[in-house]
Amino acid sequence: MNISITFKNVPSSDAVKSHVEKKLNKLDKMLEYPAEAQVVLSEEKLHSIAEVNLICNKLKIHARGEAEENNMYLAIDNVVEKIKIQITKFKDKQKRHLAGDKQSIKDEVPEPVETE
Repeated sequence: MNISITFKNVPSSDAVKSHVEKKLNKLDKMLEYPAEAQVVLSEEKLHSIAEVNLICNKLKIHARGEAEENNMYLAIDNVVEKIKIQITKFKDKQKRHLAGDKQSIKDEVPEPVETE
């Protein structure tokens, strides 16, 4: 996974960089194609904010995680959990589509159209 990390209003730290890379590389195992992630880490007042743009083949995810009391590690963990949920939803949707299980279409009953 190609990862670019940007720090805004936060001093850059090798420990934070390695934490981000470790967490995103775990997500890379869930993806079938090579991915590119752009990470922006910032602090505003008493909030630590981590934003991730993940692009992989047909999948594009933008997620934002926040943590109070300037805990950047918790913000990173929050955003990674959100991305993990979105990846699993995308993969489940693809499996249902490829399997031909269009339950929502089967449940809908077309209403008769009256013509005069």
